[in-house]
Amino acid sequence: MDQFKPSRKYLPLVLCGPSGAGKSTFTEHIMSQASPFKEFFAFSVSSTTRQPRPGEKDGVHYHFNTREQFEEEVAKGNFLEHNEVHGNFYGTHKDAVRDIIKQGKICILDIDVKGALDISKQTVKEFKCNFAFIQTPTIDDLRARLEARGTETEETLAKRVSAADKEMKMAAECGLFAKFLINDEKKRFLDEAVAYLTGELYNLKPSHQ
Repeated sequence: MDQFKPSRKYLPLVLCGPSGAGKSTFTEHIMSQASPFKEFFAFSVSSTTRQPRPGEKDGVHYHFNTREQFEEEVAKGNFLEHNEVHGNFYGTHKDAVRDIIKQGKICILDIDVKGALDISKQTVKEFKCNFAFIQTPTIDDLRARLEARGTETEETLAKRVSAADKEMKMAAECGLFAKFLINDEKKRFLDEAVAYLTGELYNLKPSHQ
């Protein structure tokens, strides 16, 4: 079987979904050493004005900018999307996506629905994207997963669940997402997600068996 060689025609993949739904689970799976598709994907590193947390490295976890640097790039139109959260800016720099496209790989972007809608409004042809949404079967399932992490207070849990409920409703109503991937049982979810993205969406052939 001839290996598929990615090219610029393979559009970036925007993955959306609330915290705890399974975006990280999927991206870690598809890009793991055991994945026969790992060489076809690369993850876009976002930019932020918040301070690095212990163990975080610039260019790996985020591109860490000063507020002045970030605002200058915004003014130049160099962000595909950006948003302010709790006093800090976060955004997807066009160069981060371009660098991955130039490598002949499919760029994975993990952003919220508002950011996805902002990207969908871009008129530059090189930044047309595919959009998929990952969610749990119900908001109660998501609440249970967040509780199981043991990292949330009652207050932060309530805020996350409320934000997730709004995001899931917005995703269902906006008409942007071609596919909703339901994370009910981990193996079934991962199998379905891989089959859809590497089959129907991108028609990739495994790099090894």
